Amino acid sequence: MPISPADFDRTNILVVGDVMLDRYVWGKVGRISPEAPVPVVKVERISETLGGAGNVANNLAALGCTVTLIGLCGRDERAASLRQLLAQKAVHHNLIEDPSRPTITKTRIMAEKQQVLRLDEERAHMPSAQLVQQLRDRLSKALKQCQVVILSDYGKGLFASHELVQEVIGMVRLQRLPILVDPKGGQWDRYQHATCITPNTAELEAAAGMALDGDEALLVAEARNIRQRYDLEWLLVTRSAQGMCLAGPHNAVTPIPAQAREVYDVSGAGDTVIATLAAALAAGADFGDAARTANTAAGIVVSKLGTQPILQSELATALRFSDLEHQYPYSVAKMIARDAAAGKVQEWKTAGECVVFTNGCFDLLHPGHISLLYQARALGHRLVVGLNTDASVRRLKGSGRPILSEQDRAALLSALACVDLVVHFDEDTPLALIKALQPDILVKGSDYKPEEVVGKAEVESYGGAVKLVTLVDGYSTTDLARKVISGSKEE
Repeated sequence: MPISPADFDRTNILVVGDVMLDRYVWGKVGRISPEAPVPVVKVERISETLGGAGNVANNLAALGCTVTLIGLCGRDERAASLRQLLAQKAVHHNLIEDPSRPTITKTRIMAEKQQVLRLDEERAHMPSAQLVQQLRDRLSKALKQCQVVILSDYGKGLFASHELVQEVIGMVRLQRLPILVDPKGGQWDRYQHATCITPNTAELEAAAGMALDGDEALLVAEARNIRQRYDLEWLLVTRSAQGMCLAGPHNAVTPIPAQAREVYDVSGAGDTVIATLAAALAAGADFGDAARTANTAAGIVVSKLGTQPILQSELATALRFSDLEHQYPYSVAKMIARDAAAGKVQEWKTAGECVVFTNGCFDLLHPGHISLLYQARALGHRLVVGLNTDASVRRLKGSGRPILSEQDRAALLSALACVDLVVHFDEDTPLALIKALQPDILVKGSDYKPEEVVGKAEVESYGGAVKLVTLVDGYSTTDLARKVISGSKEE
């Protein structure tokens, strides 16, 4: 059954797994160290996000789900950072302190969108009997409220015991709840009887004990074998640029093609897949629809830099445009929601790129529009186009407009090489969108006076600029529409 991401607001998901803190040190490389042949990164800022099972919980919270997280942490300052981040994301947590281990922390040194180095602080070992009992108690309590359970195994010790994992799976199945597993390593006996395991291709090869070498038939055969071997209801294999492969009951195997996206960073994509799969199942979707929804979410998150969650609004936008994917396979990826666009603009600005913004109805795209857009793009590194929704156009232009739907207008704009993002706005003016995005340059046509440009004061208040570009004479959507109507009447 197809679902809407809005349905996620009524779901409750439990995540159990290896919780981590992801730290990012952002900077620029300008020279090589005289002490050793390594780049010198001039640090500009440091950020922290939830990693591992924490990133799964973060994705669920961003999708609108109620989330509970159970995992281990150290008794240190990093644990305090974890708790603070979880509170900010409205994730209910049951972190169990283990003084014998540090809070797992991965520090990535980032320069010019590239990861220069990663530092891992961890000590992976099985939890003590006392900690295991605390885990049982908290799990038993949390199971009473949730609809789906996720086991997020990063191989950091929590799931090292076969007996413990089987006990957890048994407790969940006793409550008749789906249990999804993101696996680690090739020893999957401990995941036996789970509802679904979500490996990537390398993890499937490890479990199969052989290289699949891109052989489609061999992958399908091994997916079937492994699903039966471990008594799984489903097996969802994520295959990067090849999409996904869903193996289910009656030996059915369904390929799910990848959606065309600009790939920046695959970090955390597996977390997004299992989180979205769980959210969709909890909302009432069947497994096929849930997997396709997760595939769409994965296509979005790999276009983000660093470990970032999928937002409910951007998933909703992507699903709304999914019917256009076969018509416009290389343009739909540019159509995103306002809050997602704000995050993308911030990424670009952090990387030192100049972001340009313009807006309009762009009904019946013509050479005048194309000229304006290319001139706008030439003023910076990225161009974001604010596009009036159908309702907004009708209020501004009358009941006979728009001629093309907001989806078609967005698809045409997105197909242009000069356009990086298209963002709809439903208001009569783009002011709220401009405030949310905070572009470096605001562009309008030369038929405006600077003081008439909506958003001028706001953009200039933070150091941005307003630019007017030359218009091509002789082009008007209204005139074109009249010509079409006139020609039709003459015929």
